[in-house]
Amino acid sequence: MKPDAILRSLDSEAAAKLAMAGGDIALVIDRKGKIIDASANLESFPEAGDWIGKKWLDTVSIESKPKIEEMLAAGRDGETQHWRQVNHPSDGPDIPIRYFLVDLAGGKRMIALGRDLRDQAALQQRLLQAQQSLERDYMRLRQAESRYRLLFEMTPDPMMIVDNTTGRIREANGAAHELVHAKPGGLIGKSLAGLFERGARDALSRYLGSAISATSPTPVQLPIADFDEEVTVSATGFRQEGTLFMLVRLISIEQSVDSRVGGAPVLDILNRMPDAFVIADKDMNIVAANTAFLEIAGAASLDQLRSADLGDYLGRPGVDLDLIKTQLGKYGVARNVSTIVRSGGGADEEEVELSAVETTDAGHHYGFSIRMVARRLRDLAPMPEHLPRSVEQLTELVGRTSLKEIVRESTDLIERLCIEAALIHTSDNRASAAEILGLSRQSLYSKLHRYGLGNLVSQND
Repeated sequence: MKPDAILRSLDSEAAAKLAMAGGDIALVIDRKGKIIDASANLESFPEAGDWIGKKWLDTVSIESKPKIEEMLAAGRDGETQHWRQVNHPSDGPDIPIRYFLVDLAGGKRMIALGRDLRDQAALQQRLLQAQQSLERDYMRLRQAESRYRLLFEMTPDPMMIVDNTTGRIREANGAAHELVHAKPGGLIGKSLAGLFERGARDALSRYLGSAISATSPTPVQLPIADFDEEVTVSATGFRQEGTLFMLVRLISIEQSVDSRVGGAPVLDILNRMPDAFVIADKDMNIVAANTAFLEIAGAASLDQLRSADLGDYLGRPGVDLDLIKTQLGKYGVARNVSTIVRSGGGADEEEVELSAVETTDAGHHYGFSIRMVARRLRDLAPMPEHLPRSVEQLTELVGRTSLKEIVRESTDLIERLCIEAALIHTSDNRASAAEILGLSRQSLYSKLHRYGLGNLVSQND
């Protein structure tokens, strides 16, 4: 059977279904380009019903009009058609449709089969957004890498990135090359251990191992090979793409901060001081400490204390350090504050006296000088328990004795001082002293006995 016979047998409804099967919308257009009929899903194309009777050219956007004119001209001339994308204006975004024009009845009528491209456009938009996002991320990574490279090269301290598995240098800045008198790029691929004397390589290996497991290991001083010079080595581990690397920093002893500010003698003196010294950050976590504080805290090395809470070792929990921080914030310094230390962070307490200062740098640190006073208190002359203390001793009890006990001893002290003054005023005449004090003789004698003043006065009453 011939195709023309098949198509002539189709009724209008079947023809419309056939046209819709070829696209999402079908427009019947006369030779002048006016829409005679339209078939489409009204939910997807609610404006299609209003297009009937209008020129096809008037239903598209301005930039699509030349395409419509070319399609109509080709249809009238019987030329081969190609799919063309045009946009139909709507209340929302323009509707993109891809049309193919078919000649009917010898050019008297044409049918435009259209395919809705909105889903495809949305997919393309998401793809474009994803591509733009990737490009932005790529640019940020490139910018971050450029900043890293600049900082890495501009850092005055020698810095190297070392592959922990092979021990070989992957990157090194200019200062590292200058330190070992190597040509630019000459350190790349070399062994880190080869930069140091043979006898120091075991110490370097142990230190790098501790740098992986410890948070902030104490730097080590090692001699550089072929040079009469020592450097301070510090390292930090990090992972990248599943590989463990070490960021190694080398500081020349002669060019370090110690030599610039005389730090080496100062640090050595602080470490040898009999009084404890400790530095804490703004969160009161231990940053550095001398040997005396390590002994107080019962720690074998600074690594055991670094980043620990200072409140675990110093002061009554939740009281003393908060009061000291308040005083430092107000005056910038705290002097001769009586408090306690706990050996090993445990229950054993010892009385201490501390002074503190607060730095004003960006890091915001606190420094504490701690003096043990328990022995000094033990060396004081013993006093009978029933005797009151001096004013100085009473004020030292603040923080160690309850207020009720301090008030009781203060009352006894005042009473004793008044009795002594009355006896001096009356030339040790007890009867006259009792009269000016408003006491009976019996009460005065009782208080004299209580305070142990009987041997201070005569019996000339």
